[in-house]
Amino acid sequence: MTNQIYQLTITLTGSDPKIWRTILVHEETLLVDLHRIIQTTMGWTNSHLHMFKAKKNEYAPEEFGIEEAKNSREIPLHKILNKVNQHINYEYDFGDSWEHDIVLDKIMEESNNHIPCCIDGKMQCPPEDCGGIWGYPNLLKIIADPKHKDYKEMKAWLGKNFQPEYFNIPAINKLLKKKDFGCIWLE
Repeated sequence: MTNQIYQLTITLTGSDPKIWRTILVHEETLLVDLHRIIQTTMGWTNSHLHMFKAKKNEYAPEEFGIEEAKNSREIPLHKILNKVNQHINYEYDFGDSWEHDIVLDKIMEESNNHIPCCIDGKMQCPPEDCGGIWGYPNLLKIIADPKHKDYKEMKAWLGKNFQPEYFNIPAINKLLKKKDFGCIWLE
């Protein structure tokens, strides 16, 4: 059996406009590595806990101590996602609760791309700790209005380079070629 390639679309649930990525990964990718790939492709900083959910099961690294969660360090992607149009959920940061819908778009035998890779997407992900999907629209409203009382504070917190529409596939793919897929995780 050949190692099949999965084309996945990852959408940040509740984002408007939609924040999404389409990526290619091997079916044998461990869930803990898929987490790293998602962190890099979405632009998160791997600063919070995460969990995958498929049907009634939850998956997270054993050291997170999430009761009844299966160890994501031992589960390959194809064990929970293996049919076209099937969905799983990925939650990042249990406080801000960034939920992502992951859909298996296509199963391929081969790809000319370096795997994993990002092949499409839209928008920059929200900054960490901005209040979740509920707080992000308020942040965007503040930084769009230089007369808003919190404008200077938010711009200083975000830095000069935050642009909600920014998305750079070549930069993401360069990171994905690095060790741990460009996602630092101190173990």
